[in-house]
Amino acid sequence: MNGSFPAPASAGPVADGFPAEAVRDRARRGTAAVFPGVDSYGSTLFGADPGPSPAHSDALDAFRLVPPVFMPQRLEKLIDLAREPLHHDVDLATSIGGFASTAPLYLSAFGSTRIAGGDLGLAASRQAGRLGIPMVIGENIVPVDGYGRDGAEDASPERALLARLRGYLGEVADGAGGVVVQQSTEDADAEVWNLVHSDPAAGPLLDSGRLAFELKVGQGAKPGLGGMTVLPRAQAERVSEQYAVDTSLDAGGERMLRCSSPGTFTEEILRQQIRLMRNNFPRVKVWVKLPPGRDVGEAARVAWEGGADAVTVDGAEGGSGWAPTAFLHHVGLPLGECLQRVGPQPQHDLLASGRMWEGARAVKALALGARAAGLGRAALLAVAEDPEHGLVRLVEALALELRLLISSVGKYRACDLSPDDLWRPGHGRAAQEAAPLTGRAT
Repeated sequence: MNGSFPAPASAGPVADGFPAEAVRDRARRGTAAVFPGVDSYGSTLFGADPGPSPAHSDALDAFRLVPPVFMPQRLEKLIDLAREPLHHDVDLATSIGGFASTAPLYLSAFGSTRIAGGDLGLAASRQAGRLGIPMVIGENIVPVDGYGRDGAEDASPERALLARLRGYLGEVADGAGGVVVQQSTEDADAEVWNLVHSDPAAGPLLDSGRLAFELKVGQGAKPGLGGMTVLPRAQAERVSEQYAVDTSLDAGGERMLRCSSPGTFTEEILRQQIRLMRNNFPRVKVWVKLPPGRDVGEAARVAWEGGADAVTVDGAEGGSGWAPTAFLHHVGLPLGECLQRVGPQPQHDLLASGRMWEGARAVKALALGARAAGLGRAALLAVAEDPEHGLVRLVEALALELRLLISSVGKYRACDLSPDDLWRPGHGRAAQEAAPLTGRAT
């Protein structure tokens, strides 16, 4: 054998269902195979899709809406209108986190990646303003693209935070909508909230009570992790003193992984953060965004007790940003389970996001206690299809479905939906009475 190793035997047959190609990919690329393809960073929308087995599925997909035979609220509406009510008579106007909204919908936060910024982010902002629904401006925009103040040397003025705020303000009608500025641990160093609060451009929102700040505790796509950004080596080296930077993506290449902390929270830390927000920005609404953690119900209650105007819950299906592939199907609770663990809170505003694009899923979320449903990936896809009218048409289609579905259960306001309007296969009447949908799922 001349001291050489024998040629390796080829792998034999592989049982069905075993991810042989994924194993081979890891053998070839090592740590880089833990993440989606680097070429997809900033150009692909991520987030979990329904899994192949019940263990990965979302309860919202399993639930069915179940209209009753007897509908006393329909009778009340008939008497009020002096005619038989139709789906057109459903009132979708909703209060969302202290803002008036034309529908129980809001524009979820987009990140700073290329696909979520620039023209698409600005187009979505303008259309959300035109629709009169609240808009959340996502975290990490200022550190990456700048704030956008006149005369500032921002990396991308058209992608900057202020461009989105102005785009929304240029379209929004009096009395409806609002802007929510999200801040993560990373944004706190850039003092994003202070920048917005002191900017005359935000004056119309502040004066009309339509400005909110959202504390980001976590997100659906990466619960327990902070931000992850792919940077060219030269840029990564420049920020290496501020952030953790490593070569997980490409051991000898030009692209590096920059990681930021998700922040550390306990019950008392969350209360203190909300208290500081209240004290420092008394005219601003306070929102809190929670990841799909196992104690999400307790975290929501702590946030409301601390004075939050709204709590947003991202299900494990939520998110449009880049994330390790293992997280997309294996980490975090599905949205339906999150909603059940929080339970209906009529006195509080619970907002839900995660794979919202059609009316049935949104109505089920509302029946489980959400005040409104957030549009993330669907909104970006809509504005990519038509930057001028795509989101407007998507919301118009959703609004029609909402009216049809809400009226089908004999109700005429979104806030009147309840868990009684839902049935889950395998949970008969006796089982539901023993373990109601409002509690932790069995």
